[in-house]
Amino acid sequence: MYKQLMTGLLLSACAFNAQSADAPLPPSTMWDYYHQRLLDNGDFVFDPHIQVLTPPFAEDARQVPIEIDARKLEGEVKKIMLWAELNPIPQIMVVEPSSQLENRIAVRIRVEQATHLRAAFLMDDGLWHVGTGHIEADGGGCTAPSVARAQEGWEKHVGEIFGARHSRDNSSLLRMRISHPMDNGLSGGIPEYYVDHAELRDDNGQVLARFELFASVSENPTLTLALKGDTPARLWLRDNNGNEFNARF
Repeated sequence: MYKQLMTGLLLSACAFNAQSADAPLPPSTMWDYYHQRLLDNGDFVFDPHIQVLTPPFAEDARQVPIEIDARKLEGEVKKIMLWAELNPIPQIMVVEPSSQLENRIAVRIRVEQATHLRAAFLMDDGLWHVGTGHIEADGGGCTAPSVARAQEGWEKHVGEIFGARHSRDNSSLLRMRISHPMDNGLSGGIPEYYVDHAELRDDNGQVLARFELFASVSENPTLTLALKGDTPARLWLRDNNGNEFNARF
């Protein structure tokens, strides 16, 4: 069923920090592990053209906005991978973009403790370009009980998609919010129940981007994407219980 779009959503108004390749960061004890596990020991370079933007501190560790801006990267991107090194569920998102998607993505995640955030872009030459951020947090965001489930009648709104499209120059910004508890199985004996796949499609069904999502994404997640041109777009979602949702922008 198509969901009627409602008023546009804004990203958090809190200040963001960008970490460059030369910025001082706490030492990482997990890079070698994830380089092997997620990047298959592939060739890589830490690239200052990839900005990982975060608040200086996670005031609400259940809803932490992050933005990846890699629009200065040159070449064709084959895959994008995001993860938080010290989360119990580290992976955030895997994206397979088309040439219509700009290298700019924002999403809200859960954070269990202070951690490095990584954004890795696999280019057409086989080299991973990696950007790094760091978020400070008191923690507990991954194991805290769901706020959505505490609201009466929450199940009636699962799958509702709210959002808007904002045109600018030769591109447009899609800002979307999906009603879903995104249960990660780490709180209160509640089993995993989360959106795990998404596609952004045009009106002809051509896929503009594919997304694999993980349970580290926040409940009632927000997602911001940038598209080149004014191609009509439709967001399709599926959760791990097989429910499908979509909306047109």
